[in-house]
Amino acid sequence: MFSFFKKILRPEESAAPEPIAPPPAPAPVAPVHVEPAAPVAPTPVPAPAPAPSGMARRYGTTSTFSAPPVLQPVAPAPVAPPVVQPAPVPAPEPAPAPAPVVEVAELIPETAERLGSEADRKKSWMDRLKAGLSKTSNNLSLLFVGARIDEDLYEELEAALLMSDAGMDATQHLLDALRRKVKEDKLLDAVEVKAALKVLMTDMLRPLEKPLELGRYEPLVMMIAGVNGAGKTTTIGKLAKHMQTYHQSVLLAAGDTFRAAAREQLMVWGQRNNVTVISQESGDPAAVAFDAVQSGKARGMDVVMVDTAGRLPTQLHLMEELRKIKRVIGKGMEGAPHETLLVIDGNTGQNALAQVKAFDDALTLTGLVITKLDGTAKGGVLAAIARTRPVPVYFIGVGEKIEDLQPFKADEFVEALLG
Repeated sequence: MFSFFKKILRPEESAAPEPIAPPPAPAPVAPVHVEPAAPVAPTPVPAPAPAPSGMARRYGTTSTFSAPPVLQPVAPAPVAPPVVQPAPVPAPEPAPAPAPVVEVAELIPETAERLGSEADRKKSWMDRLKAGLSKTSNNLSLLFVGARIDEDLYEELEAALLMSDAGMDATQHLLDALRRKVKEDKLLDAVEVKAALKVLMTDMLRPLEKPLELGRYEPLVMMIAGVNGAGKTTTIGKLAKHMQTYHQSVLLAAGDTFRAAAREQLMVWGQRNNVTVISQESGDPAAVAFDAVQSGKARGMDVVMVDTAGRLPTQLHLMEELRKIKRVIGKGMEGAPHETLLVIDGNTGQNALAQVKAFDDALTLTGLVITKLDGTAKGGVLAAIARTRPVPVYFIGVGEKIEDLQPFKADEFVEALLG
């Protein structure tokens, strides 16, 4: 094979070079006749045949390279354009509604279903309320039977109002307003005077009528206070049931660690209503309240109610402990407690007014619950509260059943009180 490399000689070898025989003459190569390519249509122009490679030129051989076949472009068959359906425009999503604020101002659904129509429910409730306030109602109603509108009637009316625990301030206010009403409207009939007294007393009690609103906070923290024997723990159990009927999840805190069996009593209510109760045996009330608030936040509860130990307003060291519990609740959740309620026994008369003043000064009350307005209850203390310390009355109770605790309405109460 012919080599493309040349040998490099050393100096001693270059002195006497050996003769190199000339290479033999190459054999003659017959020329290859290449036929001209057939004429190709002018469109498209064929590509020129490739030139022979360098190896073919060197050895005197050539090869014929055929050009690749020319493919005529074929027009594609007409295709109908695809029908594109317009995408449905999604309806705009409504903005998330804020958490509803529920006003607890109606009979609970279970009670409504059991008592039948609205008229029957109202009659049943009014019958129980009138029965509870019958003592005061009888004393006041008898004054207007065949009575003359004179000074004697006003004196008897004053005595009856004072006996109903209305208090001197409220009694004097009502009598002065009634005298003006009788004079201005020239009332001559006792029935008309009685109707005028109903209107005046309803107007006096109207500021106390305020529904308890749910859903304002998550959770809504309620601190419940009251003296021993006022029915505080029982009221908490009833309120929990009320709120459950409005689809509110409830958590209870057994903060009454002083009274014997108070924790067990609240746990019974929790089992009855299927409600969790946070408690500590002989624990600190403030610590129990703090744990309950934290647990309520972690579980996403709607309402947390904190029971506290019953105490008299004259026990200053215990009242100071109530202030501590409220401060600790505020550390567990900013702005809490959102509701501070005082439970009052309706049979305590003017002593109830003293309780409202003392607890309001210590805790800044947001609402009252008047219980036990049955039997010997007089009911006039609400007039005294309205004149002296008008804290809203959320609920009044006339018995032990769930439906016996209902929202306070001024016109219903006055109707039951005056007949």
